[in-house]
Amino acid sequence: MNKLKQIHAFAALILSSMLFVQYGCAQKQPSDLSAESIIPKPVSVTAGGGYFNLRQGTEIIVDGSSEELLKVGHYLAERLRPATGYKLEVKTAVKEPGRGIYLTLSGADPASGNEGYELTVTERLVKLTAAAPEGVFRGVQTLRQILPAAIEKASVQEGSWKIPTGTVTDYPDYSYRGAMLDVARHFFSVEDVKRFTDFLAFYKMNVLHLHLSDDQGWRIEIRSWPNLTSHGGSTQVGGGKGGFYTQEQYADIVKYAGERYITIVPEIDMPGHTNAALASYAELNCDGKARELYTGTNVGFSTLCTGSETTYKFIDDVIRELAAMTPGRYIHIGGDESHVTKVEDYIPFINRVQEIVAAHGKQVIGWDEIALATLKPNTIAQCWASEKNSNAAIGQGAKILMAPARKAYLDMQYDKTTKLGLHWAGYIEVDAAYNWDPATLIPGIVKENIIGIEAPLWTETITNIDEIEYMVFPRLPGYAEIGWTPAASRNWDEYKMRLASHGERFSAMGIDYYRSPLVSWPQGK
Repeated sequence: MNKLKQIHAFAALILSSMLFVQYGCAQKQPSDLSAESIIPKPVSVTAGGGYFNLRQGTEIIVDGSSEELLKVGHYLAERLRPATGYKLEVKTAVKEPGRGIYLTLSGADPASGNEGYELTVTERLVKLTAAAPEGVFRGVQTLRQILPAAIEKASVQEGSWKIPTGTVTDYPDYSYRGAMLDVARHFFSVEDVKRFTDFLAFYKMNVLHLHLSDDQGWRIEIRSWPNLTSHGGSTQVGGGKGGFYTQEQYADIVKYAGERYITIVPEIDMPGHTNAALASYAELNCDGKARELYTGTNVGFSTLCTGSETTYKFIDDVIRELAAMTPGRYIHIGGDESHVTKVEDYIPFINRVQEIVAAHGKQVIGWDEIALATLKPNTIAQCWASEKNSNAAIGQGAKILMAPARKAYLDMQYDKTTKLGLHWAGYIEVDAAYNWDPATLIPGIVKENIIGIEAPLWTETITNIDEIEYMVFPRLPGYAEIGWTPAASRNWDEYKMRLASHGERFSAMGIDYYRSPLVSWPQGK
């Protein structure tokens, strides 16, 4: 009997030892930072094999006395607190700490520019180094992406918060990486615009272009011409109630974007796409008669009276007020689809508007039709439809912003079953959105001519934030990667695996996304 007990005890000891070994191995399973699904793909990733454990008591330490860097520290804490439930105090220090999360501007490689960063993770310290706070902010997005996807949830989640050790070195390929939101065809609230801004920030995009005026609505308060919003902003496509941003609301959007190192580019489309203005003020029409408000979706039927000095007084007032509210360098003047404006009137109009914008200290961006005019040396032509116009702009020494409709328009349907959006430029599935190079897409346009990429979302058929999300995701991360990651480092087959893992993050963020059959999304996500 004693012998039998001894055998049982020995067996129990062996079993417990095996369980201990298995548990120990599970606990010590090495990490692989290079296998993390970071979008955009970084310049280089080196794996360390271990983990940093984010836990209650972890502190975020900011180097020195930079108020701007301190704000980035608080931004990081605000992103991590809801899901972890941790306090995550933000402190300043004059030297590198032994543990915690450390943000510093010391020791960065200046060749990486203001947006470059280095993220180094050891088992005791997460260190984010950059030459400017902007770079640290970009690195924060990478840090978010190498934490479990549940970190993006708005309530406390169970589980540990492990960060793989290693080093990420990163910087962008193009300086301008943006998206456009059309708030004129359908109006969207300040909160909607802020949510859209957060999407851009998460994928390291740095420009939000707001299409603020069109035939269907005028969306920005201009105090010297109040009817633009009280009348011209009163409706939208389909005849529903419109809306507009007060100057205070616009300033709030600009501030919110600026805190995320995103530049707002406001657009006032002219001389076409102007029916909302023409309905608001009779004197902007050559016949002196105000137009009826318009809620359809046809284009090309409206024009300002290009020969009238009242028109240029109006434009000067609008640009003056808009420039005063906009800290960014750019004002977008539209210029597209002005079909009823005679070319002999269009050319001097664009020339004069460029002078007005310059007089208010801003730089012009316009759709590629503006290449018909004489472009000022620093004017940027946005390539959307005409290869001929885009090459003509280059011939005048202008830079190009790449937003080709057939590749980059977020309002294009994914396929013929998509209920939202249009398809006049073609269907754009997720692979088609990703598989192109701005520097080789159009003959005559090379990388040296290009300032960057923009993905526009026109909203003739888009009415709410859920519909915005469905058309934007999952294509937006791909556009972000085109702008950030060199073409030689991009590959669809590899990218779609990283994108698939972001499906869980989309769900954690509450994003209503299109589950493309080309991507192996997590089940049930």
